[in-house]
Amino acid sequence: MELWQQLMQGFATAGTPVNLLWAFVGCALGTAIGVLPGLGPAVTVAMLLPITAQVEPTASMIFFAGIYYGAMYGGSTTSILLNTPGETGTMVTALEGFKMAKSGRAGAALATAAIGSFVAGTLATVLVTLSAPLVAEYAVLLGPPEYFCLMLLAFTTVSAVLGSSALRGITALFIGLAMGLVGLDQITGQVRYTGSIPEFMDGLEVVLVAVGLFAVGETLYCAFYEGRETSSMNKLSSVHMTSQEWRRSWPAWLRGTFIGFPFGTIPAGGSEIPTFLSYATERKLSKHKEEFGTTGAIEGVAGPEAANNSAVTATLVPLLTLGIPTSVTAAILLSALQNYGIQAGPQLFQTSSTLVWALIASLYIGNVMLLVLNLPLVGLWVKLLKIPKPQLYAGILIFATVGVYGMRQSAFDLYVMLAIGLLGVVMRRFDFPTAPVVVGMILGPLAEAHLRNGVAIGGGSFSVFWERPMSLALLGVVALILLVPPLLAWRKAARRR
Repeated sequence: MELWQQLMQGFATAGTPVNLLWAFVGCALGTAIGVLPGLGPAVTVAMLLPITAQVEPTASMIFFAGIYYGAMYGGSTTSILLNTPGETGTMVTALEGFKMAKSGRAGAALATAAIGSFVAGTLATVLVTLSAPLVAEYAVLLGPPEYFCLMLLAFTTVSAVLGSSALRGITALFIGLAMGLVGLDQITGQVRYTGSIPEFMDGLEVVLVAVGLFAVGETLYCAFYEGRETSSMNKLSSVHMTSQEWRRSWPAWLRGTFIGFPFGTIPAGGSEIPTFLSYATERKLSKHKEEFGTTGAIEGVAGPEAANNSAVTATLVPLLTLGIPTSVTAAILLSALQNYGIQAGPQLFQTSSTLVWALIASLYIGNVMLLVLNLPLVGLWVKLLKIPKPQLYAGILIFATVGVYGMRQSAFDLYVMLAIGLLGVVMRRFDFPTAPVVVGMILGPLAEAHLRNGVAIGGGSFSVFWERPMSLALLGVVALILLVPPLLAWRKAARRR
């Protein structure tokens, strides 16, 4: 009862005209930021911190939160329409979303992304409201061995499911792992794999690699192999979802929500792992497997988008209850709180309850705002697909170039982007999946650090990974994923004999 009263008080605070205006501006700005590759909510919030220093703390945090989850909505738009992920969390959306756009179903893809984001964001906010302290309490019990096994599960799932064969998936994964190791060693600080090129000391930017593989790779592939047709897309059939697409989407939304939420609460989480796991889950469970990678399966958009937004919302759990940021943007939100002299942690719900509950209430309001903002724009966005092919892909290249250059103002990054684009062309030509490259690059350095820390905890012994119950259970799941499909295939072949 007390929880309900606090939430109602939060709605009363967040529902004031000033705070509603801040929430709307944050959502609109976040959507626009999500569309632009390379900028991202973290950079935007960091840039706006000095500007909002004179703003009342509650309004400021509502504004920043709107930017954060608004960017997750906006990132799906260019992923679906242009195969250009605005955010790393929307890379998986591009896999099936762009295929749907090419087959004339961009409207349905954008609609399921917007509605799925709303459903997942709302459900995740309910979970934040009800179970924040409980979830955070269990999340901090995980140590380096559990985190490493969790990432091993992500590696195994992605490489086994994506691509025409497990070997191709694993090969792509190792390419990504190699890219992730370029730069400074996280633990010793030693320079490695830079080829004596100073620009590589900071490592490769994930967004740069994603834009190179997806956007530039797609553009160059079409230029090399698909000629100069006036349009690369089929005629748009509808801007709405059919009843069948609704039936296929809602289970994926729910599964994606509950896959994404736990990952947002742990320091090794983020939105990348759950989106890939959600995609792998939908691909396994779908009754329309033939659509994946060909004409585009709507479940492959609905599930990852829900997982993405659920994970983003869940980052508030450890941020507010423990003062632990689980993403770059959450870390900047933490610094924003500290700028106002507010210390996040277990006492925050007592010392600044008005701010906390207004922020949680603003998530409900912001999700409705984003749905209202995005659904009417579906028809407008899909008009991008009517642009003739040469002009469309020239625009994508310009868009990608501006986004990548804007990250570090480095011309060298543009050469790297082009080289990675050519790698994307080769991989697509020989039927290698590109998604595992990004997974390996994002999680590789983290997995390495947790492996080394886990071994250190075990006194130099690898036995620590199977002596702890949670890590042992995760290793068991990895073993099942690796062994069950070959055994089933062998059994099926034996029966045919």
